[in-house]
Amino acid sequence: MMNNGATFVGFGLGAIQSGLFLYEGARSGNFKRLVVAEVMPDVVQAVRANNGFALNVATAGGIEHHNVTDVEIYNPLDPVDRPHLVAALAEAQEMATALPSVDFFDRGEASVAALVAEAVTRKLADDTLPSAVLYTAENNNHAAEILDALLRVKVGADYSGRFQVLNTVVGKMSGVVVDAEQIQQDGLARMTPGAERAFLVEAFNRILITKITLPGFVRGLRTFVEKADLLSFEEAKLYGHNAVHALLGYLANEQGLRFMSEAAHDSELIAFCRDAFLEESGRPLIRKYAGVDELFTEKGFQAYVDDLLARMLNPYLRDQVARIIRDPRRKLSWNDRLIGTMRLALSQGVEPVRFATGTKAALRLLEKETNAPVDPAKLWPEADAAERQRVLALCGLSDVLSLNH
Repeated sequence: MMNNGATFVGFGLGAIQSGLFLYEGARSGNFKRLVVAEVMPDVVQAVRANNGFALNVATAGGIEHHNVTDVEIYNPLDPVDRPHLVAALAEAQEMATALPSVDFFDRGEASVAALVAEAVTRKLADDTLPSAVLYTAENNNHAAEILDALLRVKVGADYSGRFQVLNTVVGKMSGVVVDAEQIQQDGLARMTPGAERAFLVEAFNRILITKITLPGFVRGLRTFVEKADLLSFEEAKLYGHNAVHALLGYLANEQGLRFMSEAAHDSELIAFCRDAFLEESGRPLIRKYAGVDELFTEKGFQAYVDDLLARMLNPYLRDQVARIIRDPRRKLSWNDRLIGTMRLALSQGVEPVRFATGTKAALRLLEKETNAPVDPAKLWPEADAAERQRVLALCGLSDVLSLNH
């Protein structure tokens, strides 16, 4: 059961950990301890000296400043800090990972998997320690399964009734601002006094999570919404939200825009992206998941589209185009937001001509960054040759791409 003496532990003090998990944990009043693991010594020192951090929340009407206080922070690489972190994990009811990717789950001796496994082993050996859930927020549809597999090997025992790893659908836009000029112009509160970074997140907090099956477990993070099957919602985020965000970003980049909100002044660009969202993301998703949820209806998806576009263009969020379009190789992956959306559309009888335009813009950026033509066989080595040719044909391209030369 949950009470206000509960402990929360997060891994990685980035925008989502600070602006979602720790912020909502503090607002809930359901946690006695808020703990975070962070490997950057300067961040650990600054947050510890400040007893917490400042947060900027972009609403429809402006920027709100909040302070999250009484935050304990430990560096798992520090031999003095590590025992304190493991002890906090052992007594925690809720944990969350918000790392750059799932590749960090099992990296190094002080990895997330190693630390959590040690804590779970303690829970299994001591009935007075509480059961716990761990939210994975790495923007990977199978993050929970990946971490769970690692933990089961390291723990070496069945923990099904005492511990559960959950997937999440975090449709919350956020970022870490390091541009001193932007911080000053927008009046952002720095993470701590004198820090070079500021956390800026949108107000949205309706986060979907895997249904919890632990007996009698009550969440402290009450704002989250449990779903029996997250796959359809994960695909709606990846092939809807993420896909259109990327489409808008790559096209805005080619127009020389710096912030996503500047695209609001281009009615043709917004109409193009809205049509892509409705017709090339929405129609395929509705056909695939009809009957699963109100979201997968014409009315439900249109509301989803209009809400997200308004949030993407929020002038107070000041989302940088450069952040949206970074790492084009990853975003052009066979199963990721651009090509994955095209493949989903084609599988449901829809021709994704608008996403083909966005894919070409992303490919042009990749060519520019690498200063070389892109070989689709190397870019998509796992692809079926016939399906790859179909995608390339929609983009008006051939086996060897050369868009800039």
